[in-house]
Amino acid sequence: MDRTKEKEVGSPRFSIKKLAVYLFLLIASLASLFPFYYMFVMATRLNREINQVPPPFTPGRDLVNNFQKVLDNIDFFGAMWNSLVVSTSVTIGTLFLCSLAGYAFAKLAFKGKNVLFVFILITMMVPPQLGLIPQYYIITELGWLNDYRAIIVPGLINAFGIFWMRQYIKEGVPAELIEAARMDGCSTFRIYWNIVVPMILPAFATLGIIVFMQVWNDFLWPLVVLRDPSMHTLQVALRSLNDARQMDYGMIMSGTFWATVPLIIVFLLFNRLFIDSLSEGAVKS
Repeated sequence: MDRTKEKEVGSPRFSIKKLAVYLFLLIASLASLFPFYYMFVMATRLNREINQVPPPFTPGRDLVNNFQKVLDNIDFFGAMWNSLVVSTSVTIGTLFLCSLAGYAFAKLAFKGKNVLFVFILITMMVPPQLGLIPQYYIITELGWLNDYRAIIVPGLINAFGIFWMRQYIKEGVPAELIEAARMDGCSTFRIYWNIVVPMILPAFATLGIIVFMQVWNDFLWPLVVLRDPSMHTLQVALRSLNDARQMDYGMIMSGTFWATVPLIIVFLLFNRLFIDSLSEGAVKS
C-alpha cells in the first residue's frame, strides 16, 4: 500500500514538460543540421538543378562529378594537408602555452598577476583585424612572408585560451594537492606536467576543438601572408573556385562539404571530453 502511494506521489517518468523540452531540442538540432545537409544536397547536384524553383531537397547523383571538378581546379588534398599541418601545430602549441600561463595565473603568486591578467582580458575586446597591418609589418621584417611560421607563431598565444585554462585550473585543481607536491620536493614544472595536466584533459579537449576549428577556417591572414599557391591552406584554395563569370554552385559546395569533414571527425573524436568539461562545472562565475 505504501509503495503504491509512493509511486502516485513521486514524479512521473513521462510528463508534458519533458516532452516539450525534448521536442524543442529535437527541432533545434534539426535546424542546426539543416544547413550542413543542404550543403551536401547542393554538392550532389548540377547547377541547373540547384537553380530550379522549388529547389531540390534530396541528394542527387553528381557528388563524384562535382568533386572531380574541384580536383581539376585546385590541389585540394595538398591544401588540406597544409591546413592540417598548420591547424595541428597551432593547436598543440596553444594548448601547451595557454595551459602553462593558466596554471601560473591560477596557482602561482607573483607581482602584478592580476593587472597582467586584466590586460590579457582587454585584448579579447580588440578586433583581430585592427592588428593586421602591424602584424604584417612584423612578419615582413622577420622574413616570414610565404612561410608557415607567419601563421603558426602568431596563433600560439590565445587570450581566450589563457582565460579558459586559468578558470578551469583555479576551480578544478585543488590547492592542497599542489602544496603536497611542493612539500614532496616537486618543481613547478613537474607539478604542472604530472599533476595539473592529467586533471585538465577535458579543458584541453574543449580548447583544442575551438582553436583547431578557428585556425582551419581562417581565411584572411593566410590569404595575406601566403602567396605561393602550393602553400595555400584549404580555405584560401577554395577561393579559387569562385568564377566571376559563372558560379558552379555544385562544385563550390562539394569543395566546402569535404573541407568540413575533418572538423566533424575532430569533434567526434574529442566530443566526450568536450561534454565532460562543460558538465563538470569546473568553470564558475
